Amino acid sequence: MYIIAKKIRINLLTQLTLLITFVVFISTFLVSTLFSGMIDEIIEHYIGQEAMTVAELTANNNTIIQAFDERYPSEKIQAVAEHIRKTTGADYVTVANLNGIRYSHPNPNYIGKHTVTSNDATLKRHESVIYKGNGISGPAIKAKTPIWNNKGEVIGVSSVGFLVNNIEKQVFEYRVKFIKLSLIPLIFGVMGAIFIARRVKKLIFGLEPEEISYLFREKEATLESIRDATVTVNIEERVTSMNKRARELFRDHSLVVGGIIKNEHLNELIKEVINKKAGLANKNLLLGHQLYILDLSPILKQNEVKGIVLTIRTISEIEQLTTEVSKIKTFSENMRAQNHEFLNKLNTIYGLLILKQYDRAREIISSEVKERQDIISFLVSSVKDPLIAACLLGKVNRSKELKVSLHFEHESNLTSVLTIEDSKNLVPIIGNIIDNALEAARVKNGMNGQVKVSFTDLGKDIIFDVEDNGAGVQKEMASTIFIDGYTTKNGENHGIGLAIVKSSIALFNGEIYIDNSPLGGARFTIVIPKRTSLKKEE
Repeated sequence: MYIIAKKIRINLLTQLTLLITFVVFISTFLVSTLFSGMIDEIIEHYIGQEAMTVAELTANNNTIIQAFDERYPSEKIQAVAEHIRKTTGADYVTVANLNGIRYSHPNPNYIGKHTVTSNDATLKRHESVIYKGNGISGPAIKAKTPIWNNKGEVIGVSSVGFLVNNIEKQVFEYRVKFIKLSLIPLIFGVMGAIFIARRVKKLIFGLEPEEISYLFREKEATLESIRDATVTVNIEERVTSMNKRARELFRDHSLVVGGIIKNEHLNELIKEVINKKAGLANKNLLLGHQLYILDLSPILKQNEVKGIVLTIRTISEIEQLTTEVSKIKTFSENMRAQNHEFLNKLNTIYGLLILKQYDRAREIISSEVKERQDIISFLVSSVKDPLIAACLLGKVNRSKELKVSLHFEHESNLTSVLTIEDSKNLVPIIGNIIDNALEAARVKNGMNGQVKVSFTDLGKDIIFDVEDNGAGVQKEMASTIFIDGYTTKNGENHGIGLAIVKSSIALFNGEIYIDNSPLGGARFTIVIPKRTSLKKEE
């Protein structure tokens, strides 16, 4: 049974064509039926009025009235009545006296005989009547009116009739014409039905409703199973859909279906995609206190952007997938920086040895070993948190690569041990501020760039001071530089570091201050209140 049902299943194109054709046919049929009924009523009314007009014309004819006084009235009345009948197109014009004896009839054989229908209403009540009835000629629409003489007396009756058969022939001709005209909209309706059906079929890519339904469920299941957060946005920057991962990720309602996107940086990226009609990949996005990696792909229709698909991944997910690669890359970069630096020094030592300047060679070697040992010893003794110490040591290597002097205040001390979560949140703050300071010092002073770092946890706060001899920060820009996307650097994925700093500091309910540094550049002061989770190293 299923196989038979499947074989006789009608496709969507045929269903649409049949449906529209049926609607057009029914509409045409109903209109035709209504119009046909109206034609019957109109013609019947019109013929009745025409019959009455002919009857009154006959009743008012002077020749007929005067002929009633003659010995043989029918001789004159028949001729006049036939003339009127032929002139008006009536099927019969009959004149009868008060006794119902005919003085005229289209068939002369009926002259002198009594009328079949009663004339009482006309002769006794002196009324003109229109009715449909049967006579000796057959069914007809009739009109009867009294004939008055010059003395005001009723002397006879004038009867005029139009045969129903002849009327129906005329109505049939009208109906044939109307049906022919009705075929025109019916034909155009069928053609329009086929065109619309094909158009609909094209718009839905030739798919059947069952296929569309299955495809929708398939795509929905596919989106729900994707581990990346997927969000679709229309050109009005309103969220239209989100998959399961996106709903889990944005439980804080920063993105909800039907909501307007309020993040300025994200709005700028969406407008860029709309203007360029091309996607963007690996864009940094800060939502709340979390940093995400974002891909944007336009939904195009006839080369116009109708919406945008956002694929969002958290930094932690990416870090989890690329931990080993990141470690190798970091190690490689550190080795490259150290290799470049030590290669130069080895070349210098080699030259001194060739020149037999052994004392100078020993001095350089001792100085290098002492500098490295001093920095490591200082960080180990002064910074008890291993993540922060590792971050500061990494910035030392970075400064040597940039050839910028990085100096730690020897009185600095950080004896508090932070939780793993607090350490992870504090490291990006310190790292981004020092990176910016190194870059600012290098851009303005080159190899004469200087950065000074000091820190302490005495009292109720952890305080970091980072100073440089760069270009500094103007007072009116002190708040602008923390806006997501703001940057003075060229290239992509800049303008996110200080936004992360601001967001991370907010997690600690801390503060950051910007002032002028004695070195000539800017001084960033980071104040992080101690929590109950921070313990003093015994």
